[in-house]
Amino acid sequence: MNEIVITNVRVIDLRFPTSREQIGSDAVNKDPDYSAAYCILETNNGLEGHGLTFTLGRGTDLVVQALKYLTRYVVNRTLSSLTDDLRAFGRQLTDDSQFRWLGPEKGVIHLATGALINAVWDLYAKAESKPLWQLLADMEPAQLLTAVDFRYIDDALTPEEALAILNQARSHGKPERLTQLQQTGYPAYTTSVGWFGYSEDKIRRLCKEALAEGWTHFKLKVGGDPDEDLRRGHIVREEIGWTNKLMVDANQKWGVLEAIQRTSHLAELKPWWMEEPTSPDDILGHARIRREVPQVRIATGEHVQNRIIFKQLLQAQAIDVLQLDSCRVAGVNENLAIILMAAKFNIPVCPHAGGVGLCEYVQHLSVFDFLSVSASLENRVIEFVDHLHEHFLDPVIIRNGHYQLPTAPGYSIQIREESLTRFAYPDGAAWTE
Repeated sequence: MNEIVITNVRVIDLRFPTSREQIGSDAVNKDPDYSAAYCILETNNGLEGHGLTFTLGRGTDLVVQALKYLTRYVVNRTLSSLTDDLRAFGRQLTDDSQFRWLGPEKGVIHLATGALINAVWDLYAKAESKPLWQLLADMEPAQLLTAVDFRYIDDALTPEEALAILNQARSHGKPERLTQLQQTGYPAYTTSVGWFGYSEDKIRRLCKEALAEGWTHFKLKVGGDPDEDLRRGHIVREEIGWTNKLMVDANQKWGVLEAIQRTSHLAELKPWWMEEPTSPDDILGHARIRREVPQVRIATGEHVQNRIIFKQLLQAQAIDVLQLDSCRVAGVNENLAIILMAAKFNIPVCPHAGGVGLCEYVQHLSVFDFLSVSASLENRVIEFVDHLHEHFLDPVIIRNGHYQLPTAPGYSIQIREESLTRFAYPDGAAWTE
């Protein structure tokens, strides 16, 4: 068989006008248009690798420009030259001696890096005719670790410790865990009932519909007036009862002192966790909130910019729940490191998926985590939002509040060509009509 060569990369500024219905709205992001910097790796044999990084409208063009710059590292290269040493490939993207000055490993550049690395993994999985979770789960532990960059984190997790974690999970019940997922799926929670801009009637209606569909975990956006947040929380509690789980999400709205006060104020709702109570960069702030409001678990991660910040959150005992994002960090490579660190510190991983394509992405990471790393579903759920899945060739399937195992080869992220055309910004029909 001829070697697969990446011959060209298409990069698209893709935006969906979700702000018109206040979909995705929260206390900070009040008018989001779910968007993505999207890339397609074209090859000499017809296979394509697709990748995206999630954005919220304005500024997507900046990530697109960074992504176009980074494509120089994959065009005219064979797929095997990338996959034989994925750690080295990742470092090529993050260690460009001049471009690195705009990072390093953070911000616009890192978002673009995540899109490109994820596209390579999508192409890799398609070439192996496996869904990404299976490609990862089938790898020998030593092979898998060649994709992990331990630079800056080996004081918290050594390669030897990571290998031991993988070997332990592999040798204890892995076939049984796969059977469990095939039968029931991976547990999820819904954010779709509680966006910030929704009316009381809409929240009640959506809660009733979600209960009828089998949901048991619900999330509510907070960060407005304290009494109004509490009132909205009790509306959800009236609909879902007190045996189902309710999480609250402030989307970084507060400083540390206000976060302590507001988290305490909301404690009567018995939240399963308080999400993003303050800046994602404030490691010691999260640790203080967790100490001073011990009755509420603290969660963060969707805006944590790299494995180094996650390392410190874990070392400082600052979080109870780690919410990795599939593309804010450097794609699959860096998320493997984060998942392994979470296992070392015995912190559950509950990925963020509030955005276009993120549900499709993170199901693979959580399945891999359960099969090959944590070997546990205790206190673990994946976020789900019921928006924009119709644009994907291989959209997520939810049954009774559980993600069903994806079976198509790849990373489930390929968007239909007609959607790429219609929602391309600024010239697509969705923006010019």
